[in-house]
This record gives sequence, structure tokens and C-alpha cells, in this order.
Amino acid sequence: MLLVMVVVTTAAASILPQLGSSGVEDLLSVAGGGVEAVLEAVSQPTCSLILLTDGTTSPSTILKKESAVPRNPWGVVVFEVVLDSQEANETQVLLARLLHQARQVRMESRCVRVVVVSHDPVFLDTFAEWSLKGRLLVWATKLLVVTSLPLPQLHALLSSHWTFSMMNTILLNLEDTPPNLRVRMYTHLPYSPEGAQVVRVASWLPERGLVPKPDSSLFSCKFSNFYGAQVNVTALPFPPFWDEVKGPDNTTQYSGTDYMLLATIADALNFTIYVIPTANWAEVEKLVEERVSYIATVYHTLLPKRLEHFDYSWVYEYASLDFSMAQPGIKPQWQSLYYPLTDLVWVAVLLALLFTPVVLLLVRGISNLVSATWGTRRCRIIRGSEWRDGESGIEAAVVVHDCTGMLLGQNLPRRLPRTNSSRVLVAAWLVFSLVIGTAYRGNLTSYLTLTKYPPRTETLEQLVATTDRITMPPYGAEFKNFFSKSDSQVFQKLAERIHLVPSTVGQQEAIQKKQAHLENRRYQQLKIAERFTKTDGTPKLYIGRESILPGQAAWPIPHDAPYKPVLDRSLMAVIEAGLYEKWSKDLLYQVQMNSRRRQQQQRTQQQEEEQSQKKTKSDSGIKALTITHLQGAYLLLLLGSGLAGLVFIMEAFPMWLLQKKT
Repeated sequence: MLLVMVVVTTAAASILPQLGSSGVEDLLSVAGGGVEAVLEAVSQPTCSLILLTDGTTSPSTILKKESAVPRNPWGVVVFEVVLDSQEANETQVLLARLLHQARQVRMESRCVRVVVVSHDPVFLDTFAEWSLKGRLLVWATKLLVVTSLPLPQLHALLSSHWTFSMMNTILLNLEDTPPNLRVRMYTHLPYSPEGAQVVRVASWLPERGLVPKPDSSLFSCKFSNFYGAQVNVTALPFPPFWDEVKGPDNTTQYSGTDYMLLATIADALNFTIYVIPTANWAEVEKLVEERVSYIATVYHTLLPKRLEHFDYSWVYEYASLDFSMAQPGIKPQWQSLYYPLTDLVWVAVLLALLFTPVVLLLVRGISNLVSATWGTRRCRIIRGSEWRDGESGIEAAVVVHDCTGMLLGQNLPRRLPRTNSSRVLVAAWLVFSLVIGTAYRGNLTSYLTLTKYPPRTETLEQLVATTDRITMPPYGAEFKNFFSKSDSQVFQKLAERIHLVPSTVGQQEAIQKKQAHLENRRYQQLKIAERFTKTDGTPKLYIGRESILPGQAAWPIPHDAPYKPVLDRSLMAVIEAGLYEKWSKDLLYQVQMNSRRRQQQQRTQQQEEEQSQKKTKSDSGIKALTITHLQGAYLLLLLGSGLAGLVFIMEAFPMWLLQKKT
């Protein structure tokens, strides 16, 4: 079913002058056969049609011509500009509103063709400008401009506007009138073997119909081959994605994963790369927005605010905003006496030490009760020589003392128990003490010699709770603004703590001032391996396990860039081949190897400066325990001595008072 909607808009004569009554016939009625032929050649069953005129074509002509199209589109929307005012500002407002409505039709349709009909070059200039601002066209939208202009003016029109030169546009030009009616179709090729040029792709004659030019198509792909032309891009150093070094003869040499990706695409599409000099990231993005640069060929995270200024290519990289912090300090070595066993094991051992003497005493009590009943000898648990009648408290202390001694690996009691039940229990306690003691001593050795770090900050919640200052590079202003508008209190607190500093300064402050630094994970891995690694290979910074903002990354391109489909296919081919990930791993490996060689040279120099005796000790494979490792044992001895002295004073003081009284 054909749906026709006619929209009439009032515009200013100073901007869009209406044709006078000079006898010029209705343009669409004269060239309608050529328009029908072109639309039929590119028609699809699901397409809609947007027709924009300057008021010189009557609605009856539009309906007549559109009903003749064999494959009726799903709908026809007619926008007609009627001129009866002299206000230029009003014209721009009305035209912007009209193109906004046309864009809504385009976005809600599966397939759209746009036909613009006008004799007036000023109208066509204005349409080209405002269709670009209003984002009416994308590459999939086919634009047919119907006009009647001299060839020099036609060439200038096609070459001077992005809408006509870069988009999927054909200009249908009426070059004669009946009975010698002749219509020719032109398009602008920005890239060809002869350079940018306007070429004729077809012609239409009433008696012959549409006649395409050999080796040409009506709507051809303009960006499958750039024929060695120069393509402007913008980028700033951001390793490992993009890096710059000065080469011979004051040239600049580029490297990095994104540069290799761009170079691969340039080889496939046959263009040369020209990097426009820029001072900061804001200028990089601004030149893309102004279409001076075709691509910002450096990793950019997709943010909603950025979409207001430019589009993105196909997403080729996982965007991770991660934090790095200084490695936490080592806890005091005396705590290594406690580390070999977990809290639960320590509690279980203590309970076993309290429970076993109780069971032994209980067995003795039951045995003594049986002995009293049957008149046999009384049971002694362990040390019979220290047991006396009526001194159960002394025997209880002796039992606890002997059980503790067996747990600590001391000698067995001088006299073993006589009853079988007590013997079995003591044997079980000996086996338990052997297992626990062996496990503890083995783990104690490793904990005395191996470094144990305290828990690190790994998540966003922990970062906000433990850090008062977080640094980001200058481009982090967009992220800070994005976080501050979040509904999450965690992200709001994160935004309050963010301070913008240069990247290297932020990582250096993370070491010196015990704060955090936010940046891309790959970049931080590279810089840590390059600049923040100790001579023994230990990194000074670590990267948190949880990403602050997991998302997607791509290259910024102008809004509705016509070369986006070709660029996306090339990006997809490289990424799916695994080349990008391989380049990234190779670059990181190369930096790590260079860093290790540099560290090895530093260690060699340090060893040469040391004394031969110290070098011999350091070269031995056995690591000697220092006073730092064993300070826990000395600390226990000191505490025990202090406790013994306190007990001695408590025992001696009453005796001194008693002697003083006597």
C-alpha cells in the first residue's frame, strides 16, 4: 500500500528564491522518466521515498510520477518549501525542523531513497549544508538530486559539499528540453586513478531509456579503493596503542597496536596515512567532528557524551579503566610465628590441649572409683611419683604440663600410665602432637624465608574506602563528569576523589604518596614494565583485579561517515584474524625483555661495586636467616622473661612483707 504524506514549509526568499514565471516547465514532469528509471533500477520492496522540492513541482506531478514506479515503495513523504518571507533566520529554523522530520522518517524505515528537486543552486547549497547538520543521510541512503545546471556549475556544486561529494549521491541533470530531451546522471568520485573528479555514470533518453556508462554503476562504492590518496587522521602518543619517535632527517616514526592496525587497513584499501599535528586530545576529537580528520586512530572508550560530537567505528577492543597502586608493605616478620596455621587450626589445637587432660583426669577418676569398689590399687595417670593422696590439684597440673610438653616435642613422662585406656589416649595424643608439630615446623620455615604481603585493594568499593586521592590523565575530565552523574554513590565518591595530572606523574605519586592512578590496563602494564619495576624484576605497582569501567573501545569518526562500512569490515577482518592481540602481546613482551636487560645491567654494576666477600655470600644458593626473620622467637623470649619477672615480684613481695613484720 502506498502512503503519501505532504509537508509544506514556509521559507525565506532571501535564502531560497522561488522560480519566477519565466516559462520554465515543471522540472519533475520533464525529467520524470529519468527519475523513474533510476528509482526503478535501485528499488527494493521495503524502501520508502523522501521527496524534497523548492515549490516548483506540484503535488499532482509527484503523485503521477510516483504511481508509475513498478515497485511501489512502502511510503512517500513529500517536503515542499514555499517561499513568502524575507527572514533568513526563520528559514534556517524551518529548514532544520523539516530535515529533522525527514531524518525521523529515515530512521524508522528499513530502506530510504531521497530525491531533491530544484533548479536553484542556492537551494541545493542550503540543502547540502543543513542535511549534514541534521544528519539526514547515511551511506545506505541513496540521494538523487534532480536539477538543470550548466556543467561548470554542476561540477562546482558536486565538489564543494560533503553531502554531494562523499555521500551516496547521483545528480540527474536536465541538459536539453523536448523534443531533444536528454538527461544525464553524474556523481563525484573522491578517489580514483585520476584523483577526485566528477564522472558521468548514465544517461536517459525517451526512446532508449536508461543507458548506464560501461564499467560504471549508478551508486558505486566510493571507498573500496583510495588509489594511493592521502587520508587525514589524528592521534597522540598513547602506548601501547600509538607511539611516536623521531627518526632520521627529522622524520616521525610511528608504532603501536593501533598504528599497525591502521597501516594494515591502509594497505588493504590503498591509501597513505597523514597524521595531522595536534596539541591535545580535545583537538584530536574536534578535527574529527569538523571532518578535517577522517579518523582518530587511537583507542577511545565509548561514552554517551561523546556520541553527541562524533560516531565510532566497529568496536575492536575491550575498554578497561583500571587502577594501579603501590605494592603493600610487608608485615613485621615476628608474625610469621602465627602465619603457619589458620585461626581455626589454632583454636582447634587449643581446644584439644584443654580437652585431653580433662579426659585423662576423667579416666583416672572412674578408675579410682572402680578400684575403691573392688579394693584394687588406685590409678595413676602419668607421673606416679608426683601424685599423693588428696592432692588431685597437683596431679591435674602435672597432667596439663605433660600434655603440653608432648605437644611441644619434649621428652615423654618418666612413668607411663598403667591402664590401657589411658595408654591409648596418650598414644593418640602423641600421634596428634607429631602431626601438628611437623606441619607447623615445615610451614614456619617457609614463612620465615618467604615474603608475605598483606591483602591488597582489588575492587572499586575497596578503592573508594581506602584511598583519599585518585589521579587520572587530562582526558579523564570526561570520565569524572560521567561518574559524577551516576546514580551509584560509589561512583559519585570516585568522582570526588579524582584529580587530573599527567600520566607519568600519576603513577609516580601512586608510589610515593600511597594513592591510586586510573588509566587503561594495557597502557599501565607497559609503563610498569618499562619504568616502575625493581632491579630484581618485582613491580612497584600492581593493577587491581576489578575494572572500574568495563566497556567498549573504537575509533572516533565523523557523524554518519560514508566510509564506515568499509572501515568496519577491514577492522573486523584484522581483529578476527587475531593480529591485534598478537601485536599487543609482542609489544609488551619486547618492553619486558628490554626492561629485564636493563635491570640485569644494573645488577651487574651493583655486584661489581660490592666487596668480594659480600658477593660470595649473595651468590650462594642458601638464604641465611637474619635477625629480622627470627625476631619473633626473641620477642617471645623477651615477653616470657618479663612475665617471669612479674611473677617473681608477685611471689617475693608477700614474703618480703612477712619478713618485715617479723
